Amino acid sequence: METIATQPTDRRFAVSLFSRLRTPKGQANPFPIYAELRSRGAVATAPWGGHLVTGFDACDQVVRSRDWLEPDARWREQQGDGTRWMAPSSREMSRTLPALNPPEHSWVRRSAGMFDRSSLDEMRGIIERFTTKLLDNLAERLHDGEADLNNLVAEELPVAVIGHWLGLPTADHPRLRELTHDQVFTQELLPSASQLALSDAATTELRGYFTGLVRERRARPGDDPVSRWITLWDGMESDRDKADEAVYFLALFVLLAALETTTTLLSTTALLLLEHPRQWDRLTVQPDLVSAAVEESLRYDPPTHVISRVSSRDCELGGVEIRKDEMVHLLIGAAHRDPAKHEDPELFNMHRKPAHLAFSGGIHYCLGAPLARLEAQTLLHQLVTRFPQLTLVRRPTWAPRVAFRRLLNLDVTLA
Repeated sequence: METIATQPTDRRFAVSLFSRLRTPKGQANPFPIYAELRSRGAVATAPWGGHLVTGFDACDQVVRSRDWLEPDARWREQQGDGTRWMAPSSREMSRTLPALNPPEHSWVRRSAGMFDRSSLDEMRGIIERFTTKLLDNLAERLHDGEADLNNLVAEELPVAVIGHWLGLPTADHPRLRELTHDQVFTQELLPSASQLALSDAATTELRGYFTGLVRERRARPGDDPVSRWITLWDGMESDRDKADEAVYFLALFVLLAALETTTTLLSTTALLLLEHPRQWDRLTVQPDLVSAAVEESLRYDPPTHVISRVSSRDCELGGVEIRKDEMVHLLIGAAHRDPAKHEDPELFNMHRKPAHLAFSGGIHYCLGAPLARLEAQTLLHQLVTRFPQLTLVRRPTWAPRVAFRRLLNLDVTLA
């Protein structure tokens, strides 16, 4: 079968598909568009250069191999002035953990620490309490008829959890959540100039917030991750300004990683089950299936639909030649529906054996995956236990994004 990279109409075809992805219909359900692209082969030519990868095995190969690198600061600088990669927000992100490559990535990741079994056990009770409080508020709203589960719960739980862990004032949570929504545009597949401007402004404000936090914790250290990072980096870096900068980037990374994708996981999991009432009903009588339901949600519609990597050398992927420093965009949302990997991939089936790339893989496997899973499992368990008659009022709307999914509302009621 001839791959898409060799066909003369490939570029026009891909341009047409991405135009459709940007429409409200495409945002709400991008999967038929992904299927069209995947039908041309596991690796396709991107209209703007580089390649689009839709096959599960090819995506899996890339995220697990050290031959594929993050688009780090060096790579972004090579793209030249005037490109989206040189926007202030993009350059700032190039210094956070997800954009680093070894060896720098290795020691920054080790310094982060994050969520081992012991710390997760400590967080479990906190997450339970926050979830219960948020669902108490949801219950009050439902007495009046309907309520927005996304805004009342899914948007609130991740910022409450990570804010508590970092020791951030509760009064700061709403603004941090708003800034995160804007900042993520710089990580989108094809951000517009206006979106990049929003991201640049949000990044500047976040830098001010977290550098101020680091100064405060250095002056008055406590029993919190930021204070511990300061102590750790003081032992690794003799220049105090550089140590504080490293701690700032860790704090920024943790906030951005913990909020946007976890919120989408929470809302999307609830949405998918409400759209499949027989499986929702099964959960209400078998809540032990909650973990399986979360994993299937991560496969069926993951929070992140695109992961980008750069080739460290000339190579071949899916029968297509890739040059050194060329970028590939792994369309995870498409790969998860690859029939070569999953039988009946369009079927939402929580009895399916988990197999997905929602948290990436290899050395860049998401550090916050255990916490995101715990939040989703806790919320879903309480939802099906407390609100077994919960139903969807109307179809939700989605934010204008391709790489990072985001529900704008999730209106529910009690049947």
